[in-house]
Amino acid sequence: MMSVVENLKPDLLWKQFDEIRKIPRCSKHEEKIREYIVNFAKDHKLEYKVDETGNVVIKKPADKGMEDKPIVVLQSHMDMVCEKNNDKKFDFSTDAIELEKNDDILTAKGTTLGADDGIGVATALAILEDESLTIGPVEALFTVDEETGLTGAFALSTDMLKGKTLLNLDSEDWGVITVGCAGGGNSEISLPVSMEKADDSVTWMKANISGLRGGHSGVDANEQRGNAVKLLARILWKADNTTSGILISDIIGGDKHNAIPREAHAIIGVKDKSAVEKVMKEEADFIAKEYKPIDPKFSFSLDNTDVPSQMVSVDSKNRLLNTLQSLPHGVEKMSYDIDGLVETSTNLAKVTLEKDHAHILLSSRSSMMSALEDLRNHIHAIVLLAGGSVEEEEPYPGWKPDLDSKVLQLGKDLYKKKYGKEPVVEAIHAGLECGIIGEKFGGMDMISIGPTIKYPHSPEEQVTISTVDKFYDFVVNILEEIE
Repeated sequence: MMSVVENLKPDLLWKQFDEIRKIPRCSKHEEKIREYIVNFAKDHKLEYKVDETGNVVIKKPADKGMEDKPIVVLQSHMDMVCEKNNDKKFDFSTDAIELEKNDDILTAKGTTLGADDGIGVATALAILEDESLTIGPVEALFTVDEETGLTGAFALSTDMLKGKTLLNLDSEDWGVITVGCAGGGNSEISLPVSMEKADDSVTWMKANISGLRGGHSGVDANEQRGNAVKLLARILWKADNTTSGILISDIIGGDKHNAIPREAHAIIGVKDKSAVEKVMKEEADFIAKEYKPIDPKFSFSLDNTDVPSQMVSVDSKNRLLNTLQSLPHGVEKMSYDIDGLVETSTNLAKVTLEKDHAHILLSSRSSMMSALEDLRNHIHAIVLLAGGSVEEEEPYPGWKPDLDSKVLQLGKDLYKKKYGKEPVVEAIHAGLECGIIGEKFGGMDMISIGPTIKYPHSPEEQVTISTVDKFYDFVVNILEEIE
């Protein structure tokens, strides 16, 4: 059966992407994609190296006459965010991503597409095997576990790279050259709960939120999309405080730290079913109206369910709902310096109920490390008031823009020559590995570029096909013209 990308240009890039989409590569499970990349190096008789963390670098020597050109690092990450719709039967550990083409848009059927950063990986591999090019030496760096904590970049062995010019292939807006990004860090909350036998004298129901768009917690933060965990907490808190109260047996929502939760549900017990239903549905109607411009498919439902074996004690339930209602989500502050740029935000990413505690995950970002620290302290203070504890990983650094960068100037000149206008030069409110790599390898001159990819980290993820060819041509032009 012919693939939907078979006749697309550039053919080497799309051939690689078509192979990559068949390979399991969820974050922390990059074994098979790493094996594919290593075998690619062997097949093409290229020098390669794998460090202890699983990062791979493939080195391609300069073409004849290009030996004096500087080494350029082409950097991308192997892993992808594995998200699917609840009604989609799909196993990311075995199944190939199912592609769907609609005119100039490529998507996946009910899952994330993996263009983030599969297009970057495919671009580097295509350049490594493209015999029509005449370019200087290239180091293609493929890192692991970017999506769940930039683990590969943090642990990258310092003997992996010699190049001092880096093209990060992980941006998502064609016509934009990214020169800076936010730093960030997670807050892992443990809130003690006590469990007891469920009350079988009340009516037990399942409260569901679905239909939200979700998306990338950094790239899409400015849109202020609905968060299923926060909206469910809002509805539950309202019902608990304006009726005779509710009981809770379970609450689940969200998954990845950098994906805005699209779905959440809770198992609740109610004494006065009609009163609770009325309050919850009224609140859901308010939410639907508030979020209609950005999340028009928001859905709330209440379904009868069996009596569970256990429930959270009333005191624990009160602390849990108050905590979820109090914790921040979304934009905290916009940049004073760059119009339209989110400076500081947080994503209430996940909640689950374990045996003796609720586990809550938040992921915070900021281009100002002092603002990031203050936001995480805010979260910490709320949790301490609730009697919980917080584990905070070391924040990853942001990437400070260098507007005097030589590779930036080259990129701007080439873009203007080709398209007759200046590219957009900007910083983003997402984490890129450039900040970490730049700190680890002093003096690295870097930009980040990519085709147009929308709605990453959600099943809405899509790539604009026509921008991929332009992007590839742009990368090749930089490699050809750099001095």
